[in-house]
Amino acid sequence: MSFDIVFNYILKRSGIGCGAGLEGFRALLERLGNPQNQYRIVHVAGTNGKGSVCTLIAQALTCAGYKTGLFVSPHLVSPTERIQVNGTPISKQRFAQTVLSVFQEEEEELNFFEILTAAALLYFARQKVQYAVLETGLGGRKDPTSACTPAVSVITSIGLDHMQFLGSSLTQIAREKAGIIKPHVPVISGTVNPAARDVIRKTAKEKNAPLRFVGEGEPFYEYAYDFVNNQTVLHTRDRQEWLLHALGRRQTINACVAYQVGRQLGLPEEALQKAFETVSLPGRFEVVRTAKNTFILDGAHNPQAVELLMEFWQKTPFTHDTALLCGFMKDKDYKKMLALLCPHFERIILTVPPSARGADEAALRAALPKKAQVTFEPDWKKALLLAKKSPRVLCTGSFYLVGAVRGRLRIRAR
Repeated sequence: MSFDIVFNYILKRSGIGCGAGLEGFRALLERLGNPQNQYRIVHVAGTNGKGSVCTLIAQALTCAGYKTGLFVSPHLVSPTERIQVNGTPISKQRFAQTVLSVFQEEEEELNFFEILTAAALLYFARQKVQYAVLETGLGGRKDPTSACTPAVSVITSIGLDHMQFLGSSLTQIAREKAGIIKPHVPVISGTVNPAARDVIRKTAKEKNAPLRFVGEGEPFYEYAYDFVNNQTVLHTRDRQEWLLHALGRRQTINACVAYQVGRQLGLPEEALQKAFETVSLPGRFEVVRTAKNTFILDGAHNPQAVELLMEFWQKTPFTHDTALLCGFMKDKDYKKMLALLCPHFERIILTVPPSARGADEAALRAALPKKAQVTFEPDWKKALLLAKKSPRVLCTGSFYLVGAVRGRLRIRAR
């Protein structure tokens, strides 16, 4: 069966609230031979930064000589990006084969994310990886990735997102994210909100799990941005200089978390340093230059992420003559995101991301700040052509939109 047929079929299993549930998922893994027990696991949850932290940790493990699996979401261009070994996405043929192996053991109907999680865990076992870095899908407590017992648990940040599923307060959301904490398993967290920290601290104490909060600047107390080479120069307190192949304040925080996770795992600093220098973080303040335009692609998709993006934006050389191209999912707080974005741009183009969940024109216009002048083009491809009339374009608001634009730009840039 072809990759396209298999992926289109599992797409029909999308939806929150359906699926086998955590106990049903554990039973499935049992029938699959418990592949998750054949390698060590790093389990990562959080509102923002978890994909970047996962990628940084996986790169560090690879640089240290370990065969490493990486499971992240969402994908930008191809679903195969979600399942990687040593930075190489699974082939379409093996993706289809592995998913079909999962279906052979299916008793309760799995949902989209459960299928992908099971396929990743099975693929990593078949590839004989030594480590697997797993990003949660939604929350943590009930997430299928929580069926695994990790070597270390990581909670990157806590913010207001997915509130209809996780709760309306930071305390409630923190409780869901802290659900990944396992008895006696060390926890590393970059969470700074005091109420969220209290929840994580209490949960870790109940589970007898050693806990470390990473403060900003540990171990990098100073940093500067190199926009020519698209990297950040990090400085340690003993005057060492590290290079991070990523831009943005959020990425410096992610680097601090990834560093502490690496040290918890016993990785040498040389491996961490090499990982920082060579990591690729597509769609995270990614600068793509074509013959006529400079595109900045950032998948910020909730108010916390957009606030950090705009804070950093003021420090960049891209603030003048830049068009804003954005679109949002209908279940996101796009009113607050538009309020944060619009004051910084004179030319704003709103569109609908290529997803059935994309917010439409009526919803977006009702959410616009007063006096905001925008152009609305529902077809994202036509919206991209309009944006290209400006020398620089910031594309943000949704990973679905960023991924679609990135795929288009890569083709045109070649």
